[in-house]
Amino acid sequence: MFSNTNNTLFLIIKRIYSRFKDNNIPAFASQLTYSFVLSFFPFLIFLLTLISYTPVNSEKLLAFFSATLPQVSYDIVLNTINQTIASRKGTLLPIGMITTIWMSSNGMNAVISGLNKAFNQKESRPFWKVRGISIIATLFLAVAILFSLVLLVFGEIIGKNIFQILGFSHLFIGVWNVARYVITFLSMTFVFSLLYRFTPNNPPSLKEVIPGAIFTTFGWIMVSLLFSLYVNNFSNYSNMYGGIGGIIILLIWLYWISVIILLGGELNASLISMSKKK
Repeated sequence: MFSNTNNTLFLIIKRIYSRFKDNNIPAFASQLTYSFVLSFFPFLIFLLTLISYTPVNSEKLLAFFSATLPQVSYDIVLNTINQTIASRKGTLLPIGMITTIWMSSNGMNAVISGLNKAFNQKESRPFWKVRGISIIATLFLAVAILFSLVLLVFGEIIGKNIFQILGFSHLFIGVWNVARYVITFLSMTFVFSLLYRFTPNNPPSLKEVIPGAIFTTFGWIMVSLLFSLYVNNFSNYSNMYGGIGGIIILLIWLYWISVIILLGGELNASLISMSKKK
């Protein structure tokens, strides 16, 4: 039993590595990083606008990025957002909101191209349909991040109130404090499942994309935390690149996030291919 499991795992890793080379994931991840850079700050501005309609303040979003980004890159994000907030009068106007969402969806458009490559598909849908899917996927991602922030920031208070109303003991509060992190993980996994399910030209089933979604969620978290730990404690990017060190680090972080997203698609494609050959 264990031998068969090990052989299957080895075969999956071998297939992904082969597809990694054949589909030239590093080069495609570089293209995806370029699109992410152009859409990263518009997406942040869009998030800040949405947050203004929730109990969460902008400092909580910045704290989220502070925990996942290296310090020098976080400083760039913070300065850019502060300048945007200072120069913006009132809330984002409808035309400004539309422009921001359109620019933010450019990164998702690049993800669609990458997933089509992973599944060896050629895009045959009209431009407006692909762009519409990109916008919807971007909105889902924004809502998932907002949901995660609300759950992480106010989750303990929400849990206490619910358990007091239901008359549960304090033991359930401890369980809830763990469960809210699990729910956050599951919400991001759900969004990535939708991403892998609906964005390729010939979409796979929801069941077929769950492994890649779990991999991408876990990989996103681990890459962010480990890269932040490494840069903050062991690297000398600032000494090497000077004033643009923060930008270089942000690019590297976005590059590895791109690799993780594409590998999630490759994992799904590999598992689907293996299941069809059985």
